[in-house]
Amino acid sequence: MTSHRFLAFDLGASNGRAIAGLLSANRFEFEEIHRFPTRHLTMQGVHQWDAACIYEEMLTGIAKFVKRHGPHAAGIGIDTWGVDFGLLASDGTLLANPAHYRDRRTEGMPEIAFGILPEKEIYRLTGIGFNRFNTLYQLLALAHSKSPLLDCAGSLLLMGDLFNCLLTGRMSCEHTNATTTQLLDPLTGTWQEEIIYRMGFPRRIFRDITPCGTVLGPILPEIAEQTGLDAGTLVITPATHDTASAIASAPVENESEPWAYISCGTWSIMGTELDKPLIDENSFALGFSNEGGANGRICFHKTFIGLWLLQECRRIWKKDGMDIHYDELIKQAAEAEALASLISVDDPRLYAPANMIQTIQEICRETGLTVPETQGALARCSLESMAAKYSRTLREMDKALGRTTSSIHIFGGGAQNQLLCQFTADACGVPVFAGPVEAAILGNFAVQARAFGMMSSLADARQAIRMSSSVKHYAPQNAVAWNDVPSYIENQRRLSYAN
Repeated sequence: MTSHRFLAFDLGASNGRAIAGLLSANRFEFEEIHRFPTRHLTMQGVHQWDAACIYEEMLTGIAKFVKRHGPHAAGIGIDTWGVDFGLLASDGTLLANPAHYRDRRTEGMPEIAFGILPEKEIYRLTGIGFNRFNTLYQLLALAHSKSPLLDCAGSLLLMGDLFNCLLTGRMSCEHTNATTTQLLDPLTGTWQEEIIYRMGFPRRIFRDITPCGTVLGPILPEIAEQTGLDAGTLVITPATHDTASAIASAPVENESEPWAYISCGTWSIMGTELDKPLIDENSFALGFSNEGGANGRICFHKTFIGLWLLQECRRIWKKDGMDIHYDELIKQAAEAEALASLISVDDPRLYAPANMIQTIQEICRETGLTVPETQGALARCSLESMAAKYSRTLREMDKALGRTTSSIHIFGGGAQNQLLCQFTADACGVPVFAGPVEAAILGNFAVQARAFGMMSSLADARQAIRMSSSVKHYAPQNAVAWNDVPSYIENQRRLSYAN
């Protein structure tokens, strides 16, 4: 097989990376070319992404690729987080920086939306669970405040589509990220006209849906001139939603057996692949979403807080002059008392606290739990609470689907956390396979390769990813101790909310 070198951009909530990937002999090899912060700031009261800064860093990444590997790339693909978007004028001018999903403007917006369309009806029409940062509520905040941006806008582009447009000049709306908006019909794959109309959003801003794996076209001449990249280099839409890209990389050997995935980073996303959406009273009550996958299947999952708990604790410690290394923190967590302090990661106070450490301690204190004081105890509380949530979610999902999951695949940054992986195996009572860590990147490369006919199916891509990745196996070792934890956590959740 001829070697083909791709360039992928994986843009996350804290940093972005340019990765060069080589497909040769049915294996992916890759290297990081450039890493940069995905900068955000608060300006004039709006927490927003610095789009120009991110774009400039992407150009630096392309220039570094050229310097290292020459001007030829088989393709470029971009994957990003979901829900956030830029509004462009009819001539393609970006009207303002995209707002950050943690901006406070969406507070109270779900309740306003439910006054227009009942919660159950929105779920029936979209199959998407309810998070206040969904695109639906961001747009509603603009409409509710009578923002002139909506009057001026000609197009809405989600983050991956926005940067694709800046590279190619072509506006598109890729399917997997479009499903995160809570504005798409999961059965037809087209915009949900009733919601758009009832919410009063301008229909003109919603562009036609572009399938995953579409070749958008060559880079703009100005980019070729500035970076040295071949002017004929094509930009491809991978699964632009990074979660869908990550799920595409799950190194599943036997897809006929029921398996689950956990995409673990700042957020935890846990679920499974389905052939068609599951939208009923039970999935609504449990809060499961039906999002688009890279292979045309449905990613049936829930989203909740993940390593954000630890990330925020470490930020506070660093601010206070205690910059503990992650490995040392996990070592201390392993030595801390087991199952002493468990909290519900669904507690809304954990979403954007001023001080995560104090918030965790406050929740424990309110519910009569041992209050974690040391760094190790706080880290163990965070990781065990995540594992308890995984266990509960798995039970809910299996009940909804009438099945018993036989294995869990963890990928993303959480796959490196051996303690979390073992807690998850113990809490869920099933084997855990951890890896690949660079899941979104590998899924990005896989879709690019398929777009050029280098792979015939996602199964072929997953086989190549298995050959290219280190996957670690964790068998349940202490499942008995975790038997009552999911119901215990639910009791603590009720107590916490009551307080």
